[in-house]
Amino acid sequence: MKRFLLGIFAGIALASCSNDKNKPDAYGTFEATEVMVSSLATGQILKFDIEEGQVLDSGIMVGCIDTTDLWLKRKQAVETRDATASRKDDVISQIAVQEQNRQNVLIEKNRVERLLKDGAATQKQMDDIYASLNLIDKQVASLKIQFGGITSQVGSMAQQIAQLEESIKRSKIINPVKGTVLTKYAEKDEVATYGKPLYKVADLSEITLRAYVSGSQLPYIKLGSLIDVAYDKDEKTNTHIRGVVSWVSPSAEFTPKTIQTKEERVNLVYAAKVRIKNDGSMKIGMPGEIRFMNTPNQKP
Repeated sequence: MKRFLLGIFAGIALASCSNDKNKPDAYGTFEATEVMVSSLATGQILKFDIEEGQVLDSGIMVGCIDTTDLWLKRKQAVETRDATASRKDDVISQIAVQEQNRQNVLIEKNRVERLLKDGAATQKQMDDIYASLNLIDKQVASLKIQFGGITSQVGSMAQQIAQLEESIKRSKIINPVKGTVLTKYAEKDEVATYGKPLYKVADLSEITLRAYVSGSQLPYIKLGSLIDVAYDKDEKTNTHIRGVVSWVSPSAEFTPKTIQTKEERVNLVYAAKVRIKNDGSMKIGMPGEIRFMNTPNQKP
């Protein structure tokens, strides 16, 4: 009888050790970096070829917003720029005429100076020549100011055209990252406004398990260290996969109420992220658990 009782107690102790050994070190949920793609223009959505669950490459156009008004404004701006630029040639021609007049007056000035020395010309003739040179210089200066103003107007119109072209470019809906469409918020023929969410995308080829560990567990979870990650395979068994610690919170926080019991929620813990290659089995929001590779509970 004594041997029988000893056997029962030994079995209970062994089971307790086994259960403690198999107990996970931390729990968490899977998450991914989600990107909200919003409209960068206002107008009717003319094309929007995506569906939820679709895998998209980065940099591809998945839709476009009506640009008719922008295109007409650009056309008008180009015509105004070209008409303004044509005035520069006219001003250049006028400056050339005035420069030629100045040369002619200078020739006359030299002739009158010689006559004045011989007493064959009057001082008034010389004063008139100086007045003509002064008037020509003022006219040339005025024309150069006009030329600068026209150049400035052309530059301003060029900037306006560039802005319109950028707005037309932003009317194209470009997928920013490679990933899976999680949620679609708009449809073709709807009117989009600047900043309106169109769809949400995330790269699910790598997924992250966010878990919470206690201060005593921090020595076993370091950046770059391997972690055993488990998630539900069926009602009784788990699927195990290796992950790499990619982030550990530098500060403590209270245990999330959705993970631990009421008694444990007052404890301070540290959040950590474990990055795992995803074959499609792990989904955002799924629960997961981790076991450290070098702790008394889990031997390598």
